[in-house]
Amino acid sequence: MHTILDAWFVQGMIKATSDAWLKGWDERNGGNLTLRLDPPDIAPYTADFHREPRYIPLSQPMPDLANTPFLVTGSGKFFRNVALAPAANIGVVQVDSDGAGYHILWGLEGDAVPTSELPAHFLSHCARIKATGGNDRVIMHCHATNLIALTYVLENDTNLITRKLWEGSTECLVVFPDGVGILPWMVPGTDDIGQVTAREMDNHALVLWPFHGVFGSGPTLDEAFGLIDTAEKSAEILVKVLSMGGMKQTITREQLAALADRFGVTPLAGALAL
Repeated sequence: MHTILDAWFVQGMIKATSDAWLKGWDERNGGNLTLRLDPPDIAPYTADFHREPRYIPLSQPMPDLANTPFLVTGSGKFFRNVALAPAANIGVVQVDSDGAGYHILWGLEGDAVPTSELPAHFLSHCARIKATGGNDRVIMHCHATNLIALTYVLENDTNLITRKLWEGSTECLVVFPDGVGILPWMVPGTDDIGQVTAREMDNHALVLWPFHGVFGSGPTLDEAFGLIDTAEKSAEILVKVLSMGGMKQTITREQLAALADRFGVTPLAGALAL
């Protein structure tokens, strides 16, 4: 008999969190991941739900997410442990009809609660729903090592960071033509950083938090993971190039434009113009 542990979304979350841990992106309880679901996704598993789901109010109402279920990682939980004990480290929550709070339907056992970055996730989900017509369903936050390193040595400017990452690996312009948004340093886990992140998510599927980590969005767990993985690979190349004395040659503006034309994407204008 199948249980919720066999569901595609739980198995997908186990793989994504395990892969992120193995990448070195999510030390200790660093990082968090949320997947927007539809009610039919969870309907076959109501027998596995908590008999009395806990209710948690939101710090600000989310009416755009009313009645929406999510699979979320837990606050203080280690990505490396999700595969070992899924119900203790992740959970299914559903926003109430008024958007003022949510119930924990499954998982997050032992009084565990969702990630402290849930406000940033929910606000970013709202932004990406509008930006992609509902296509994006995943928000992933992790501490990708080389992307963080770049924020210490490059000017923290959206156009510059984007252009350097495009130059670091040919596929980058194709994978994230809308560029990489970047925030000023802010205290994490607050509504303020959530709101600023969401404003960047209006225009970018990838957002950097300087000296901290990255937020990535996508329609599936694989797509969101792959987006971050692609940017992180380019960042790793750039870290090595900068350590070897800097670029002596690189992909030119004209070559980037030709690449965009070949793959039918519209690159971020400010980054292309540099």
